[in-house]
Amino acid sequence: MTQSQFAYIVIGGGTAGAVVAARLAEQSGEQVALFEAGPNDEGQERVLQLRNWPNLLETDLDFDYPIEPQPRGNSLIRHARGRVLGGCSSHNSSIAFLIPDYDLQIWAEMGVEGWSSAEVAPFNQRLLEKVHLETPPPVNQLGMEMIAAANQFGFPTLDFSREQVRPGVGWFQLNKKGPIRQSSSVAYLHPLSQWGERLTIFTNSYISRILFDAQCQAIGVQTPHGPVYAEREIILACGAFDTPKLLMLSGLGPADHLIHFRLPVLADLPGVGENLLDHPESVIYWQANRDVPQETTQFWEIGLFACLEDPHGWPDLMYHFGPQPFDMQTVRYGFPTNPRAFSLTPNIARARSQGVVRLRSADAAAPPLIDFRYFTDPDGYDDRILREGIKLARRFIQESDLRHWVERELAPGPAFQTDEEISAYARQVSNTVYHPAGTCRMGDPADPLTVVDSHLRVKGVTGLRIADASVFPTMIGVNPALTVFMIGERCADFLLNR
Repeated sequence: MTQSQFAYIVIGGGTAGAVVAARLAEQSGEQVALFEAGPNDEGQERVLQLRNWPNLLETDLDFDYPIEPQPRGNSLIRHARGRVLGGCSSHNSSIAFLIPDYDLQIWAEMGVEGWSSAEVAPFNQRLLEKVHLETPPPVNQLGMEMIAAANQFGFPTLDFSREQVRPGVGWFQLNKKGPIRQSSSVAYLHPLSQWGERLTIFTNSYISRILFDAQCQAIGVQTPHGPVYAEREIILACGAFDTPKLLMLSGLGPADHLIHFRLPVLADLPGVGENLLDHPESVIYWQANRDVPQETTQFWEIGLFACLEDPHGWPDLMYHFGPQPFDMQTVRYGFPTNPRAFSLTPNIARARSQGVVRLRSADAAAPPLIDFRYFTDPDGYDDRILREGIKLARRFIQESDLRHWVERELAPGPAFQTDEEISAYARQVSNTVYHPAGTCRMGDPADPLTVVDSHLRVKGVTGLRIADASVFPTMIGVNPALTVFMIGERCADFLLNR
């Protein structure tokens, strides 16, 4: 490492980190350093080709985090986290939604100032000027018939490129250009040769600690090759697992937890690692009575939104539809599968169970301790929504023309009929949509569990901000990648207009 001081340091070259680094390098006139724990994605076809995304799971490009035992859920879930420039936007299925206005309304009601739909709109527009979105062509015959069947069942066809999300069905927008994903790295950083001295990108560089001076000002980071210092600010963008982990390793977090590991307590922030959120999902799939068409862009490009309980009529249940058996979890528990199958995966749009992220040890190389506490919300809401999602999917298939495709239901199968049986199945084989969030939540600074203010500044210290999904106050009701892009845009604007 030839340079040890920059104006800004961005820790994490993922979905938001790449956005922040690029905008600062473009507009600040100062030198920026970006540290990414994984390798460069440029020229890596297995990353760039969107259709290959399932083959990135559990590889060298995936942190592949296990979770703690789940008394009411599936303990075998593993959380994929992109270990590559572009982070999870280089690793996901590229489903693209702007944050719905009603989710921003919920945030405002929680005391988050400055994030109304009107105030967020310019940053959505900025990201759309960088990130190319496409709606996949409707070439899959089963997919087209699925949408027609949903219309028959009472769900209107939605154009997600023009409409706010509401109950209905449609083809997702994808952040892609042709077959190539539009990750934050592709959209904001490529070609990497363009940056010169404005932006220095350190790949395969894991940051073990943030450095502070005696006045609790963030001044640098500890790299594998020694300290690197920031003249202005440090931006932490490591995601909902590793951002709280790095804060705690650096002395920011619940004091009793830090003391347990003999770590210094720089700031007692009890909210660090709390409020862990996700989109838990289950699955129901059917063996088809003919070959299932495989003409597809990324296998899961149709979505159906339903409202079961929400008093405003906002969707509280979301399905992804796929022309394949989503049997990752079911086969582990003995349920049958068949390559000639199709699936619906109900997930809870705004799950109420909250988990926690903690240190496993004081060793920076150890993975964080991740306990989602799935299906533990006091009133049983999550359990109920998932159970009813399975039942609604069954009725949809049985009462629409899509029933003419079905030979038999494979999972859960006809033996599961009562609410108790369906609930037990849905929770046992549950999976994740890989959307962890909320562990350094934004909100009213007077709230003891708030970690960052509405300008993304970490409480208790200076010179440190967070830009990733960990700042979500609540889970949002859609796939969150573009919201994380937007947070990166917003963070860069805060820094450039300080």
